Amino acid sequence: MFAKPPPPKPVAPPPPRPFQTAIATLTNPYVGATAAALLFVGAAAGLVLLTGDPKAATPTVRLSLARVVDTDSLPGWKQALPSEPSGEAPLDDATVEFSSSPVASAGPMGGPAVITLPGGGSAQGALTGGDPLPQAPLAGLFAPGPGGPLPVIAADGRTPADAYARPFAPNGRPRVALVIGGLGLNAKSTRQAIETLPPEVTLSFVPYSEGLQGWIDMARAAGHEVLLEAPMEPKDYPNNDPGPYTLMADAPANETAKKLEWILSRASGYFALTNYLGSRFLANDQAYEAFMGAVRGRGLGFIDDGLAGRRAGGRAARHARGPAGEGRARAGQEEGRANIDGKNR
Repeated sequence: MFAKPPPPKPVAPPPPRPFQTAIATLTNPYVGATAAALLFVGAAAGLVLLTGDPKAATPTVRLSLARVVDTDSLPGWKQALPSEPSGEAPLDDATVEFSSSPVASAGPMGGPAVITLPGGGSAQGALTGGDPLPQAPLAGLFAPGPGGPLPVIAADGRTPADAYARPFAPNGRPRVALVIGGLGLNAKSTRQAIETLPPEVTLSFVPYSEGLQGWIDMARAAGHEVLLEAPMEPKDYPNNDPGPYTLMADAPANETAKKLEWILSRASGYFALTNYLGSRFLANDQAYEAFMGAVRGRGLGFIDDGLAGRRAGGRAARHARGPAGEGRARAGQEEGRANIDGKNR
């Protein structure tokens, strides 16, 4: 019979080679990503250790503009600084110092003054500026209000209208007052008006301006008397909206007084109010009387741009009830000298 062949012997697998094991490990996607990240971190750490931080040893100094030591700059420049962002050195109560004494005189201004008119031409005259006007608020002419000092009539009868107005000596000649309005919102144009216009020019400020007291302090230090603009409801409201504290024609008297107190407490040193817009408000008898009653009660004047004078009996009623004035002509930005001269004749 045939013999049964013996079963084959098992063959042992070849031993693994180290190189092939390393290749198999690196081809694993998770292992490869981890290795790449570690390599990047190690390279960055080595670069920092070798080169170092070029600014690590540089001294760092942080200065607060609100606490710069007083210099010979005009009073109020610190208050006119814009609001600091969150986390920066904020303006606080220590920055604002009201005084009842006049600011130091810088000496009278002299020499020719030249006003450049739009469209070319200039008006020249030997204008001599006066001393700076006293810094506001003056003692006895203010009382604490919900948002700041409010103007009041002094116990001796002095009024803010008289105390804060620029002194004027009549000479028998016709007087023409020039008012520049809308100041305080644009820092460049506001500073230019304060520093370059003759002190006889009256400057009118918007109550919404940041650093309003600082701008008024600077204007008075330069000899300018100041008006504060009261936003009033126009006929095309709300398409033409003068802001959140607009005096509304149909509002109750107490609401008008409340808004007016906010406007008045924004700053001190103005001798009168003037209207910003207000064609509908000034045409409403009840609204106008409530407004003028509050203005008279605080010893202030009111200078309107002519809108109040066009209401029935407006001019006679206004002059009979308190210090007030009316603008007879308005000059736009694009008007030339001839048009302006014609309006003032």
